[in-house]
Amino acid sequence: MEHWTLAEIDTPEGTRSPVVLHSREGAERVVLIELHPGDELGEHQVRESGVLVVVDGTVRVEAGDESFDAGPGEVFHFDPGERHAVASETGGRVLLLLAPWPAVNAS
Repeated sequence: MEHWTLAEIDTPEGTRSPVVLHSREGAERVVLIELHPGDELGEHQVRESGVLVVVDGTVRVEAGDESFDAGPGEVFHFDPGERHAVASETGGRVLLLLAPWPAVNAS
């Protein structure tokens, strides 16, 4: 078993240095990301299925023509290749789960 107390994990570099809590080839990856006030993860996509959990603060999550202002406890799922963006005006922390890690190459 692995265990983390998310509120106690230092993330001083914010989005420039997310903290990989767990990564297992062929299975999953779990990443803690701090968004300092004004930070954003501009529109992007990943090859894996993604689950984003708002841990602390508030973030704006956008995908397609949908946009949500979200707080702690809110959860989002992104299909592989789905374009999305995450930003925070006041700061927040999100936990990102990606699976399978890394994605199987579609070629």
